Amino acid sequence: MGFSDRLRALFGAPNVSPRIRVKVLIKGRIGEGWQDVDRTLSLPVGSTLADLIAAAEAEGIPLSDALEHSPHLRHTLMLNGERCPVSEAERRVLADGDQVYLLAPLAGG
Repeated sequence: MGFSDRLRALFGAPNVSPRIRVKVLIKGRIGEGWQDVDRTLSLPVGSTLADLIAAAEAEGIPLSDALEHSPHLRHTLMLNGERCPVSEAERRVLADGDQVYLLAPLAGG
């Protein structure tokens, strides 16, 4: 929870839900184009990885598109530096300061 969220909670701001900030990094060739995304999204407390993917799409971040065009990336997504397959972690609740990385392979072999 950020400083402004704490102030709102302390002073009782009405109808304000606490938020978390999650960093999203996407690097490499995904589909037909090169992606270089480094953004931080604000989400409601209790948001899951699936919620983050949907929110990223709504913000114009091609996370969902990248996962659809390169299915192997669904298994190599990283959450806070650890491999986090999307199919196993869609319901995982995120925390303030989490970092999601999607790094496309540069070469095969």
